[in-house]
Amino acid sequence: MTTVSVPARRTELLAAGAAAVTVVLWASAFVSIRAAGEEYSPGALALGRLLSGALTLGVILLIRREGLPPREAWRGILVSGLLWFGFYMVVLNWGEQLVDAGTAALVVNTGPLLIALLGVRLLGDAMPPRLLAGMAVSFAGAVTVGLSMSDGGGASVLGVVLCLLAAVAYAGGVIAQKPALAHGSALQVTTFGCAIGAVACLPFAGQLVSQAASAPVSATLNMVYLGVFPTALAFTTWAYALARTTASRMGATTYAVPALVVAMSWVFLGEVPGALTLVGGALCLAGVAVSRRGARRRARPL
Repeated sequence: MTTVSVPARRTELLAAGAAAVTVVLWASAFVSIRAAGEEYSPGALALGRLLSGALTLGVILLIRREGLPPREAWRGILVSGLLWFGFYMVVLNWGEQLVDAGTAALVVNTGPLLIALLGVRLLGDAMPPRLLAGMAVSFAGAVTVGLSMSDGGGASVLGVVLCLLAAVAYAGGVIAQKPALAHGSALQVTTFGCAIGAVACLPFAGQLVSQAASAPVSATLNMVYLGVFPTALAFTTWAYALARTTASRMGATTYAVPALVVAMSWVFLGEVPGALTLVGGALCLAGVAVSRRGARRRARPL
């Protein structure tokens, strides 16, 4: 008979809930990026998003009086801040302006696979068969979604390269962030990572100011939304969950994002998905369910 302590079960549920919040908000980011990206250039959009996020997180940090993270956490915070908060956001915004959504989804969704490989190599993460199977199913779903959403035209080589760089930066940022969470809180690691990303994007300040002066209010609100919710809130809930599981498993969880993007595009943009797109989305969710089911079973000691 298997048993699980109440505190362990509560931690498991909180981590799963935090991961779910992250996935939903990150999916919503694709809709907002598409809307704001019509008025803001990639660097300006990244800087505006990061400034909004850093301000929100800074206020919460002051209210909670958490202070500076320990010295041991700073290396991971610096690397994740530069790679994931800074570089990733700029190149992803740029790449999505040059390739269709399907191609972008295909390339960026190599990120969880890179996280798994790097996690095994650098963090000592285990790669149980159920997790591997779940990732394979989800990746097949992401490929199906990508192919179904492709416009059939020739993809920009530069756009593909930029999306690939975004995937590498995403993976590298997660792997750097995981050790930092052993020393600093999720709020500390996220706040200072976001602030470092904002500082790295300051060269785009001139573009941000000039474009904000002429952009419609709706585009600016989308940019602020990106900073407050998919960045400040979602990156914090991500860090909270990541501190309580492996990088490989968290990467696999994000395969639910393409399925949710399909649903949100249908609701908010009126983009009706085809049958192949729906099948791909279902595969993404099925793969995540397989991975998470394996995690629950291993969390219950004999």
